Amino acid sequence: MQISARADYAVRAMLELAAAQAPTLNAATLAESQGLPHKFLEAILADLRRAGLVRSHRGAEGGYRLAQPASEIFVGEVIRAVDGPLAGVRGMRPEQAQYEGVAEHLQTVWIATRAAVRSVLDQTSLSDVVTGDLPPHVRDLIARPDAWKSR
Repeated sequence: MQISARADYAVRAMLELAAAQAPTLNAATLAESQGLPHKFLEAILADLRRAGLVRSHRGAEGGYRLAQPASEIFVGEVIRAVDGPLAGVRGMRPEQAQYEGVAEHLQTVWIATRAAVRSVLDQTSLSDVVTGDLPPHVRDLIARPDAWKSR
């Protein structure tokens, strides 16, 4: 799975909002705190607002805040808000991919891949990431000897 720049920036901005002491943070502050391009982040924040993950407020004290507690917003939701489905095959959902012959069972591999990705991203909240208190099954995955090896 490849995480796009949009998804990475969106999650980082949401983590800043989750950890914020102020009631709202403006886009410039969010961009600066994570070293993100300001204009690009504004477009991402608009997607997050449309998805109902953040609320925006105008005025001198304006900015963005989470629409729900950080413990109720999951990383997978953030990624879907800016990039769409978590796993795709040639631009389709895995269950739509059809194969014949020796590749007949490939669809089940793609579906299992999506399920594995969901088991991490849809069960890890912003609060979990901010505190570093990740769900046990995620900690188990990163404790595996091969987890940190690139292939």
